[in-house]
Formats: sequence, structure tokens, C-alpha cells
Amino acid sequence: MAGAVLLIFAAACGTKKMTETLPTTTPKTPPMAEKQPFAITEHGDTRIDNYYWMRLSDEQKNAEKPDAQTQKVLDYLNAENAYTKATMAHTEDFQKKLFEEMKGRIKETDQSLPLKDNGYWYYTRFEAGKDYAFYCRKKDSMETGVEEILINGPAMASGKDYWALGGYDVSDDNAMLCYSEDVVSRRIYTARFKNLKTNEPLKDVLEGLAGAPVWAGDNKTVFYVKKDPTTLREFQIWRHTLGKDQSLDQLVYEEKDEEFSCFVYKTKSKKYMVIGSNQTMSTEYRVLDANNPMGEFRVIQPRERELEYSIDHYGDKFYITTNYQAKNFRLMETPENATTKENWKEVIGHRDDVLLEGIEIFKNYLVVDERKNGLTQLRVIRWADRSEHYISFNDPAYSAGTGGNPDFNTDVLRFGYSSMTTPASTYDYNMETRERTLMKQQEIVGGHDPQQYKSERLYAKAADGTMVPISLVYKKGTQLDGKAPLLLYAYGSYGATMDAGFSSTRLSLLDRGFVFAIAHIRGGQEMGRHWYEEGKLLNKKNTFTDFISCGEHLVANGYTSKAKLFAMGGSAGGLLMGAITNMRPDLFKGIVSAVPFVDVVTTMLDETIPLTTFEFDEWGNPKDKTYYDYMKSYSPYDNIEAKNYPHILVTSGYWDSQVQYWEPAKYVAKMREYKTDSNKLLFWCNMDAGHGGKSGRFEALKEVAMEYAFMFDLVGIKE
Repeated sequence: MAGAVLLIFAAACGTKKMTETLPTTTPKTPPMAEKQPFAITEHGDTRIDNYYWMRLSDEQKNAEKPDAQTQKVLDYLNAENAYTKATMAHTEDFQKKLFEEMKGRIKETDQSLPLKDNGYWYYTRFEAGKDYAFYCRKKDSMETGVEEILINGPAMASGKDYWALGGYDVSDDNAMLCYSEDVVSRRIYTARFKNLKTNEPLKDVLEGLAGAPVWAGDNKTVFYVKKDPTTLREFQIWRHTLGKDQSLDQLVYEEKDEEFSCFVYKTKSKKYMVIGSNQTMSTEYRVLDANNPMGEFRVIQPRERELEYSIDHYGDKFYITTNYQAKNFRLMETPENATTKENWKEVIGHRDDVLLEGIEIFKNYLVVDERKNGLTQLRVIRWADRSEHYISFNDPAYSAGTGGNPDFNTDVLRFGYSSMTTPASTYDYNMETRERTLMKQQEIVGGHDPQQYKSERLYAKAADGTMVPISLVYKKGTQLDGKAPLLLYAYGSYGATMDAGFSSTRLSLLDRGFVFAIAHIRGGQEMGRHWYEEGKLLNKKNTFTDFISCGEHLVANGYTSKAKLFAMGGSAGGLLMGAITNMRPDLFKGIVSAVPFVDVVTTMLDETIPLTTFEFDEWGNPKDKTYYDYMKSYSPYDNIEAKNYPHILVTSGYWDSQVQYWEPAKYVAKMREYKTDSNKLLFWCNMDAGHGGKSGRFEALKEVAMEYAFMFDLVGIKE
């Protein structure tokens, strides 16, 4: 995106004010978008896109005054919003009730569990009536230390339609703070600095970042990642010295391969600065002594096609988690000064039935995050004698993982746990005594009794015979006789794992008789690396057929019926929604598709669109005819037909940098043109938000309330 973030924000505000007064269509009449045929030819095949005109450049979106095309697009988006608002008008009171109900479960005055790092306790806290957090610390003791507010979220977000913290970092001497913020929702950040001794802001400002800078060991140098202004690819690492203008910063590394992006961090040992480069099938790391920030980075292991690895450091060794000759990954170690793969020595070997997801290193113990049968296992290994044990969990489906362990010199592991019935819980686990202490559990205001709900783990047989896990939860007393409404959720891309965790907002569904289920379909990584590989590239259709099989299984076994089965997914999960809507529209009562990636072929042909080049190994490059033909065969936008479709609600964000707003806008316009039913087709484009929706703790709940009301209305639930 061109221009400085603050300038963009001003333009965004200006656009918002203009759109508020634009004329809209008659609310009871669905908008019918103008058709302007646009030919796209590849491999001798021509596709006609009648709604390509809806695409705006960043320059058009950021212009102080909209041109004719921009005005036409804004008119259309506002007409869709007006139609959705009018169609849902009879549910507005219910939406408000749902919003207050979900908000009411959240403890407004709350504080995170403090985490000790380098002599200070760090925590975030919320105050009643405020959407944003205070980021704080106390020295030595939470009881006697004086609170320092590092970042005042409510003050910084005041007067802004959108505000998000990109992250923050404190220098090793505890005296300097750097942080980054986004005020547009394009995930382009501006970094600022503060002297923590005087609490005074510094003049240094860094624009166009991918997140927060990272301090080197000299307490005056930071490294940061810049984004390509057009594609938003993280492609450069820069070095900045305090007190100097950004124009004087030095380019340290540039990732010239457009399929890769880069990032920077400091090791837990604080000894090394690390630059990482990655794409779907390959990674590469460079390191530099953190106390010598002006030095040259050196490569750990040069990149190779299909070689993935990540690095941790402790003592005089690097610990490397890698898929080198190990599909499900294994753990290696290597000396600090001999880091290429011929020097790697195995610590934990490869297992066909266990995916090694990550490690946490302590002085006396190694903790390994593993996944078996779709569930996380925490394995504790004592360095001295290599004795080991597993931390046990009892729920049939759950979410668990390590987090917040900056101290090497402790035998206490901090980990998080939740299930579909158990709120998010943080434990301290003594690895020596094996004593587990609950330190904090998410408080559900008004009370929550896990015993009132039941969680199950099921398996559905996919089209090719593969058994696909389903995690589900419902309130006890719900009759599983085919009459209960059910919401089936999934994602199924990038190897992302959808664990069975807790959601307080979900209680509004369960308490009204809904069953909620997660389909752990291929394209995720729940069952191991092969699970991901069987749901990507030329195997992508497995993702869609797995989801359909899960829906059929739930209907066949009485958890719901076709008349009450709903599906939900977002982003790449929105691609899933579009595909299953085309493939099996008869199976679902309604679809909720959030920021959906639905115009696969056109987007993947356009390398100027954010994320495109980075994702060729996920979807394929359509400039190769094999991939072009396969993508075209499932791309939701290209496969809309004249037939009956279920009720559909599509949501988007005008400033979305991940899935541009015009994809769902075009999809809805074409769906209106072709569909032969009288079912609802609603589109809501948030004009102030991006991929993640509105910022703040509570504003996003308004869209959740709208989605829930959409489904409740279709099954006759009125309150």
C-alpha cells in the first residue's frame, strides 16, 4: 500500500465520511451489480469476469476524493450493506441482546497472568468500559513493585476507527521500549520508541513495518522488517540506530525470491539475532551475535527445495527442528560454529505416527510439543539421563501448548490448556515433582459449569475411505434425534491446526440448542504432515470432500438434519465454504462465509496482489496449465451455476490486505445473477476493518451477533 500509514488513516476516515451519505438501493430489493465484461485469457482459455470492475487500487482507495470508479464501487458496497441491514432489521433487538450477552460473559476489569523476564513482571490489564488493554510491568515483585504503563491502549486508540498493536520489545537494559501500531487494518505498522526511565517518547519513527522492531544487545540498535508497498510481502530487514532518521537506516538483508518472505527475532538465550526466510516448502536462517549488531549475518543451512527447519539456541549448540529425511519432523543438534546439515546430530528421531511441532528448552529439561491422533502431547525429557514422561490430559478433544517460558534456569513449565467445555487455563508444571498448579482460568462472568456440556470425538469416513476426526460439543439435554441445529466449522489450509478449544461466545449457540462441531479436514495438520500434503495443491479437493463427508456423517447419526445444518469458515476457510456450496448446496441450510478467498484463479494469476507469490506452493501456480485447470475446477467464483443455493451470509473488510474486499463482492454479485432460489444472500462489508474485523475487545462481537442471528432466524429461534 502506497503512502505512510498515518496518511492512509486520514484517507480512510475521509472515505468513511463520504460513504455514510451515499444513496443506497431500495432496502427490500437486493442490489444487482452492473455487468462489464472483462476477458482474462490464460493457456488459450478465456474467462469472462463481469464484475472485475469492482477492483480498486490502493491509490484509488486512499485518494482524498474518489474517482468515478471508486464512487461506483462504494455505491455498490453501501447498497449491499443497506440491503443486509434492512433484511436483518427484524433481528436487530435480538442482535443487541446477543451482543450484550456475549459481552456480559467477559470480565471487563481483568489482568493477564504476569510473566517474569529480565527482572520485571510483564502483564496486560483491562479496565471496565474500555475496549483496549494497558500493557504494563512491575520490577521484582507484583506485590511491592510500582506499575509502569508501557503502552496505554485506550489512549492510543481514542478517536480512531481502528487501532491494533503490532507488538512491542524492551531493550536488554530495561530502559527503552519500541512498539508498533496499525490504524488502518492493512497490517502495515508504524514503530515508535519511548525512554522508560523518563517516560518520554523519542523522535524516532519507522514506517512501513511488518510488526515491532527487535532490540540488539547494545540497547541502541533495532532490526525491523519492511513490507513491499504493493504486494505487502515481508521482503527486507533493516537496521536502525536510535536518534537517526529512518532515511539513514541500513538495509541488512533483502529477500529477492518472491516466493519467500522474511522475519527477524532474538533467541531465547539473547545471544543471537536471527533472520529467517520462509515459504511453504523451504526455510533458511541467518544469525548474528546480538552484541555485535554491525556485523554480518551468517547462514545456518542454505535453503533447499522441500527442506524446512527452525532453530533454537542454548549453551554452545543450536537445536534444529527439521523435516530433513523426516516427513513428521525430528530434532537435531549442532555446534554453534558448524551448522550445516552434515553436522546435525539426532536428538529425537522421526516417527510415522507423531508430528513434532516444536520445543521449549530449559537448563535441566527439554519439553516437546507433539501431535498424535490429532491431539497435542507435551513430552518432558530430562537432559541428565534422558528419562521422560508425558503431561496427561483427560478431555476427548482439547487444545494445549507451551507458552511464556523466557527463563532457562527453572524447572517450572508454563502451559495453556482448554477444551470445548473447559475455559482457557494456564498451569505451572513442576517438571521435577510433576505437580500441576492452576495459575489462572478464564473467568466467565455469570458462571460456567462445564458439567452442563458434553464434548465428543467422532470420525467420519471420507470419499476415499480416510477417517476424518470431528470434535463437537453440545449442552446436556439437547436431543440428538436429528432435530437439533448444528454449526460445522473448518479451515483446512496451510497446515493450520484447528484444535478443540473453548469459546465463551459459543455458549450463546449451545444454550439455545445448537450443536457445534469442528471438522479436522485434510489441508490442516492435525493428523501429521501427510494430512496437510493430502489437502493442498493437486489434492486440494480432499479438503472439500472431507468437509462434506463430515456433514453427511453428522446428519446420518442424528446430530442434525439437512434442514438444520450450517457451515462456517473464514479466509481460506471461506474458499472451503464457496466450494462446498457449489458441490453440495442441498446438504446445508445456511452458510456463513467470512472474508472468503473465492476467486482463486484470478488472484493467483496476479502477482501484484498481496500473498500471491508466497502461496504458489499452497495452491499451485496457474501459469502452469496443470494447476490452472485444477484450480478452475474448484474455484468458487468460476463454478457458480444456475441452481438453488442455501441461505448465505458473506462478510468482508474494505481494508483487508489478506483477501481483498472485491473477491467476496464479486462472488455475491455473480451469485445473485445465477442463483435460482429465493433464499437469503446477504453481504456485509465493514468499511473500517480489514482481515481480522473490527479492533477492540467488544466491537468484533457485533458481527458475531449478526452471524448468530442470521442462523437463529433460519431455524426459528427468536430470543
